[in-house]
Amino acid sequence: MSAGVGWWIAHVTFWLLLVYGWAWDEIGPRGVALFVAVWLAGYFVLQFVAAGAAVFFSYVAVLDIILVFVVFKGDVSIT
Repeated sequence: MSAGVGWWIAHVTFWLLLVYGWAWDEIGPRGVALFVAVWLAGYFVLQFVAAGAAVFFSYVAVLDIILVFVVFKGDVSIT
C-alpha cells in the first residue's frame, strides 16, 4: 500500500512540476521534451531490469528533485 502511495506522489508531483515550470516559463519546450524523454526512457528501460518496475517511482522521485532545482532555482524552503 505505501509503495502505491509513493508511486502516486512521485508521478503527480512530476507532472505538476512539469506543467508549472512550462506555464511560468521556467522550463522551455525543449526542457519539457527532455524531461518527458528521460521519464519515458526510464519507463521502458527499467522494465528489462530485475525489480525495475518496483523502483520506477524512486526513479521518478529523483526526477522530481531535479525538477524542483530547475523550476525553483534551488531548494524550496519549508519554513
